[in-house]
Amino acid sequence: MPVRVVDTATPSSHPTSGQDANAGHPSPPSCSLLSAGRCYAGTQNVSTIQKEEAWKVNVRINDCDLEQGYLCGTMEAVNVPLADTPVVTFWEGEIVDAKNYTFFTGKWEASPEDDIRHWSKFPSFTPLLSQIETDGGKSVDFSNYAYIFMRWKEQYFVNVGVDCGLTIAGFYYVCFSCSDGSISGYYYDPNSSPFQKLELKCTNEKDSGFTFSSYELQ
Repeated sequence: MPVRVVDTATPSSHPTSGQDANAGHPSPPSCSLLSAGRCYAGTQNVSTIQKEEAWKVNVRINDCDLEQGYLCGTMEAVNVPLADTPVVTFWEGEIVDAKNYTFFTGKWEASPEDDIRHWSKFPSFTPLLSQIETDGGKSVDFSNYAYIFMRWKEQYFVNVGVDCGLTIAGFYYVCFSCSDGSISGYYYDPNSSPFQKLELKCTNEKDSGFTFSSYELQ
């Protein structure tokens, strides 16, 4: 979800990383609650030291390919103070599977220390930490794990211009529960408030009434 611009400095460029050539590694489990057309609703905490604030958020998955470690969708922030209309962004995601992507981001201004600090916010990550520290998670069997870890990166604004006073420079560390479809996430952007928490619940019905279809994706 877009956040307020607090620094106009352009993020430094980093080489694409996080990919692993271990083609024989099993993918995370297939889950009907994480599939194209699924919708989720919840909030993102955007509080600062000066003010408590949370925005209502709706997310829809447009495509999900576990074999390629890829998914994409739209995110709608409903009650953004600086906007006259709900703000919709298109995002693309990386699924951590030790085959296509690892827990280490390697771009978007995120260091390995930033990665561990954010992943460690999820209780479901704790049992994996020792393996991550040993081999980066290459030996983790994600096919039997009840959680799917991802990164979501917003790519562009769908219905507002880039001069809307918000930024999508950062990205989300995301943990998805295969048992109930709930999503927890933390937004990372060095120029924004740290650890903005995203909390979503699956609406249990695909295409559940959100207005995403009225926007044309580029």
